[in-house]
Amino acid sequence: MDVNRLALDYSASLPMWVLEELVDEPDAYQTDEQKMALVNRLARRNYREGTGGPFAAIVVDSETGELVSAGVNVVLASGLSAAHAEVVALSLAQAAVGGWDLGADAATPREIIVNWRPCVQCYGAVLWSGVTRLVVAGDGPELEHLTGFDEGPMREDWAEQFETRGIAVTEDVLRDEAIAVFREYGEVAAAGEATVYNARAQGALER
Repeated sequence: MDVNRLALDYSASLPMWVLEELVDEPDAYQTDEQKMALVNRLARRNYREGTGGPFAAIVVDSETGELVSAGVNVVLASGLSAAHAEVVALSLAQAAVGGWDLGADAATPREIIVNWRPCVQCYGAVLWSGVTRLVVAGDGPELEHLTGFDEGPMREDWAEQFETRGIAVTEDVLRDEAIAVFREYGEVAAAGEATVYNARAQGALER
């Protein structure tokens, strides 16, 4: 075997435009609505920039309200199917704190805010990340209906499973605003102006 042909590392980078969006953000967030407003804004700009689908996530210090990391879907930019917004945000947060367990220090609880209920992949990523709270804009068929994306075989009791493992779940934060982003993206995709991505079936859009 020629081992020299094997890849030894991989990486995904946050687009520089995300930093532009963060410059005027507050030093600390006071409400879930403030956090989700940023997430929805990042999600909308992400697909407009051609980086990936209309999905974003941030990790925030639950005690201070300070931003720990921000992530957007970078599947197209990175060429990595796993580079969903939640995975990017969690990975960058872990890099920032220097460890894989974002809940290792009980005095510094952290939470993740996402513009919809995590897909089947990100469900596991959030579950094992160490965060103690998940905030989502919504849960339901709207995302799949508007974008054509297949979220995978999610459990109906997904929220209860999080709660059982010590991860509090808050739903329906700026739900209408999130749906507006999905609807806008779906229209662009239907017009052939967005890249359709799915490894197994046509008609499903990138997550």
